[in-house]
Amino acid sequence: MALYVTALQEGFLYGLLALGVYISLRVLNIPDLTTEGSFGFGAAVAAILAAAGHPFVSIPAAFLAGGCAGLVTGLLQTKLKIHPVLSGIVTMNGLYTVNLMAMGTTNLSIGTGNSLFKLLYGLFTLDPLQKKIVGAAASAVIAALVLLAVILFFKTHMGMCIRATGDNPAMVRASSINADAMKLMGLSLSNALVALSGALIVHYSGYSDINASAGTL
Repeated sequence: MALYVTALQEGFLYGLLALGVYISLRVLNIPDLTTEGSFGFGAAVAAILAAAGHPFVSIPAAFLAGGCAGLVTGLLQTKLKIHPVLSGIVTMNGLYTVNLMAMGTTNLSIGTGNSLFKLLYGLFTLDPLQKKIVGAAASAVIAALVLLAVILFFKTHMGMCIRATGDNPAMVRASSINADAMKLMGLSLSNALVALSGALIVHYSGYSDINASAGTL
């Protein structure tokens, strides 16, 4: 039973990663390899801040960090006209070095007292199985709220412009919409969600590893 609950919790947390990849690959129609780096970037930012005693700040900070990573990839594509795949590879490899320099080590523990899930468990008197169930329920709520926010966003004017850019960039430009700006916004959102997933995984596992993002895409 405990194994299934653990798998369920990890599934919800990694689901945000899948949602980010979906935005870049299906909505924008861009094969973005930045995912391989932004997941680890979000994990590194979250681990550094959480280890410093700022677990709540680490989540929005990781989200913004992932957005910046996606912005860099988008600028490489739109301003320097580099191929989307190569742009993602450049950013991905750059982030590996940035993560290593920021953490100062290949593996950084945040400590048991700085994990959001551990803080949640501390609010109740729970046995090990109950802790896993509470963790899975909290992860499900987080995933559902993020999914709802993304759905609502893509129903706004900007969200529909991003969707239209992925479907037909030429038509979007003919409609006087800045297609490059929409790509930047979409890639930033995509990688922000990926980084958010990395941050939550850090709080779940209690540490960040430099190779955590390898194979995420």
